[in-house]
Amino acid sequence: MISDSESIDTLIELAITEDLGSGDHTSMATIPHTSYGKAKLLIKEAGIIAGISVAHKVFSKIDPEIVFYPIIADGSKVNSGDIGFYVEGKSISLLSAERLALNFLQRMSGIATKTNQLVQLLDGLQTKLLDTRKTTPNMRIFEKEAVRLGGGHNHRFGLFDMILIKNNHIDFAGGVTKALFACRKYLEMNELNLKIEIEVRDFDELSEALVTGGFQRIMLDNFTVDQMQKAISLIEGRFETEASGGITEATLRAYAETGVDFISVGALTHHIKSLDMSLRAMV
Repeated sequence: MISDSESIDTLIELAITEDLGSGDHTSMATIPHTSYGKAKLLIKEAGIIAGISVAHKVFSKIDPEIVFYPIIADGSKVNSGDIGFYVEGKSISLLSAERLALNFLQRMSGIATKTNQLVQLLDGLQTKLLDTRKTTPNMRIFEKEAVRLGGGHNHRFGLFDMILIKNNHIDFAGGVTKALFACRKYLEMNELNLKIEIEVRDFDELSEALVTGGFQRIMLDNFTVDQMQKAISLIEGRFETEASGGITEATLRAYAETGVDFISVGALTHHIKSLDMSLRAMV
């Protein structure tokens, strides 16, 4: 489970406030307040489950008296017909938590499933699959956890934990060399110990970056497979390498076979299909 439990709690509380508002009036109007019930999470599609622990938190925050019985652990393979967990408690509380819990579960499981499909394409190779910052606002911590549960790896979490000099930074700074020098000076002045990665668009920028140095990873943006192979040869293992831009499921392994260390895929979190599942009352 993600380590930053305080942030998770805060985000779940905000989501509950958004959804519950002044109360689940439909459930309160139709169901006796003394009614107790039991429900199960029914998986309706094969994939990788993610968000069980988040769903547990949702139910607990809606009603601490709800009893949660996990059956399948986060990161596990699931098939249609599997049961993810059982919950038991006040019927109104179960219904009030249902949709929010499912929203987390379905989206996180969709991301984990897609990530795992791509990771399988890299089987036997050293290349690691990375996510990006292309995430849903206020859902990043959950979506990046889903990538990890699917077998992928997390890139930087935000703008604060790594220096990533991208195309616009280079253009505004006046070139690769100026951008790198400026970053090193900034880190020294502010006594920061952050990893530096620089993105290059062509072999001219690659050459300039290799001559200038002072970074740990180089991102090769929108290079073809043949160009990537040539670039990896020029870099000669002096820096970590990352491929990004225009890489599809069909070309992923070909890029990885060039020997690149990382491949970042924004679609892992911004272009996914949720995994089908539902919460079914047991009556």
